[in-house]
Amino acid sequence: MATSDKVAAVDEITGKLRDSNATVITSYTGLSVAQLRQLRRSLGEDAQYRVVKNTLTKIAAKEAGVELDEHLSGSTAVAFVTGDPVTAAKGLRDFAKDNPALVIKGGVLDGKTMSADEFKKLADLESREVLLSKLAGAMKGKQSSAAALFQALPSKFVRTAEALRAKQAEQGGAE
Repeated sequence: MATSDKVAAVDEITGKLRDSNATVITSYTGLSVAQLRQLRRSLGEDAQYRVVKNTLTKIAAKEAGVELDEHLSGSTAVAFVTGDPVTAAKGLRDFAKDNPALVIKGGVLDGKTMSADEFKKLADLESREVLLSKLAGAMKGKQSSAAALFQALPSKFVRTAEALRAKQAEQGGAE
């Protein structure tokens, strides 16, 4: 590879590292071209899966201020995630279940280095939409409880006042 090509490749990888919410480093040894194509499709529009050279990626990571050196050995491919990292992690996990040749090495999520196990835990999370709907349901439940509490006090006051009026009428009628 000519020097100008290497500089361009480093600049491109540096840009992708800076623009990505998450970066997942994988080993792809043993996967066919068709399987890699299938993996790229399964990741969706918010992730780009690319085979990279380790030395160029180390330089790009240093320029981007990201620590990836421990994951860059052997055959390496990187998933640059610009959307929801949970969706991409699920796509990689599900693909790896069917294709054990794909090995997640680790990566970076919002500037924090993560291990392969941490990415697997991330993949086990429910989607953003599900978590938001659960949060909304919990908040609605708390609002309903608060409304019932606020309504109970005047209601109890009215019942107490009515009981007191009835008692006074009973005592007044007996005299």
